Amino acid sequence: MKNPMLEVVSLLLEKLLLISNLKFFSSGAPAEDRAKSSFHEINSFLRGDVLEVPRTHLTHYGIYLGDNRVAHLMPDILLALTDDQGLTQKVVSNKRLILGVIGKVASIRVDTVEDFAYGSDILVNHLDESLQKKALVNEEVARRAEKLLGMTSYSLLWNNCEHFVTYCRYGTRISPQADKFCENVKIIIRDQRSVLASAVLGLASIVCLGMASYTTLPAIFIPFCLWMVG
Repeated sequence: MKNPMLEVVSLLLEKLLLISNLKFFSSGAPAEDRAKSSFHEINSFLRGDVLEVPRTHLTHYGIYLGDNRVAHLMPDILLALTDDQGLTQKVVSNKRLILGVIGKVASIRVDTVEDFAYGSDILVNHLDESLQKKALVNEEVARRAEKLLGMTSYSLLWNNCEHFVTYCRYGTRISPQADKFCENVKIIIRDQRSVLASAVLGLASIVCLGMASYTTLPAIFIPFCLWMVG
């Protein structure tokens, strides 16, 4: 049995724990493979290359357009608050990025390589190895990226920076990071201890808040579904 608000809180806590301890959003490539990949300097980048940097528990991707410019899909809460391009074109801080993910607000924008990297080392075309997919011609990759520039919605599972890059590079929208996220959510759902804890919290909420339809029905229905799925 379970109160819906308490369930949301408990699941969010579990997800946050997985983010911090299991690194939900890492690309999933073995550490030794990443170690073998060499970091590159700007003068070695080719138009249409995929650039990859670590950023705030996730791996961020972009398409190099040449002339020190990178196109990338970037969540940014500021886009929902102002139309002032002087403000929105500034480098997106981690705080703006995280709030943009929550608010599902983003744009496909162009930044310098330095601003895109945000102080991190850059891997080049590492996805070609990890996904083992044949890339399109570099010029076609860059043109696809340029056609998509502008405002867009953001979805961790369906429209993130990796979906943008893989569409441009391979012609198919895929995201190993999103797949890994889903796998970890399945772990939560299949954990019978989570169901038991949710039921206990649901009972406690009914005792504290009383027998009302908005507490009783979710308190029974949600843990039952989780139990059956598990």
